[in-house]
Amino acid sequence: MIKREDNPEFLNSFLDYSITILNKSPNSVKEYNYDLAMFLKYMKIHFNLTNETDFANIRIDDFDLDTLKRITLEDIHSFISFLAVEQKSKASTRARKISTIRIFFKYLTVKAKIIEVNPAQNLETPKLDKRMPKYLTLEDSKKLLNVTLQEDVRNKERDFAILTLFLNCGMRLSELVSINIKDIHFDDCKMTVIGKGNKERTIYLNKVCMEAIKSYLAVRPKEGIDSKSKDALFLSERRERIARRTVQYTVEKELRKAGLDTTKYSTHKLRHTAATLMYQYGEVDIRALQELLGHASISTTEIYTHVANEQVRNAVERNPLNQQ
Repeated sequence: MIKREDNPEFLNSFLDYSITILNKSPNSVKEYNYDLAMFLKYMKIHFNLTNETDFANIRIDDFDLDTLKRITLEDIHSFISFLAVEQKSKASTRARKISTIRIFFKYLTVKAKIIEVNPAQNLETPKLDKRMPKYLTLEDSKKLLNVTLQEDVRNKERDFAILTLFLNCGMRLSELVSINIKDIHFDDCKMTVIGKGNKERTIYLNKVCMEAIKSYLAVRPKEGIDSKSKDALFLSERRERIARRTVQYTVEKELRKAGLDTTKYSTHKLRHTAATLMYQYGEVDIRALQELLGHASISTTEIYTHVANEQVRNAVERNPLNQQ
């Protein structure tokens, strides 16, 4: 894990700016720190400032401003090429790092005015292939929920509530583990969550979600809860706020019990499932789905319109001229 004390001052200043001014979430800032530390370490190798080749052993706290000012667009391209060829990074991973580098250099030139020339000004993002999202069918979704309630096992009510919220609300993993009981408005059947980019949004809860939450709250531990986790909706067996990995393990376990492929489906695929089922059966338009999922760009939401293909086929088949 990269520590802030291992960073040069200008990098920590950017991280502080990201939190206070850009209002980025702690997870986003961690990603910024990781991406930029890797970028600066590569630059030390690229400029022959170290004989070390193991990134874990390369220091960047001594990365000075003169070296920072030497970086050109061609140097950044060299780093991106390294990611693609040596690291075999996916286009989406490279795109994320490029976005981080672009924001970083904009801060250095426009806000902090540490350097005069922005080498990332004309930095382009690699073209991303639009892939159809993997999702559970309606039948498989019902099977997954049913199998969770079939056996008399520990945490049955908790695990069922987790799966119910994933499949009905399309929330992200980070949103689910962050839910506090006070965030739930029981009278109005809705809850407030903090989504990607630290943005607050409202999630509406249907009848099965409300019932699942209430059933879990009836058996949720009342005593011995960690002081920092008293408000958390979902608790681990250690009576602490449930961790992401625990949720991921729970989903994998239930998928296996339902006879579903755990290499194909995951917690994020349950979000895809909810979005697809709502678009397919809920008759929601794409703008409503965008708001429901908390997407900043509608282009992200458009991947779920693949389900319309079958609707188009049916419309053609029902054409009154389709008669012999």
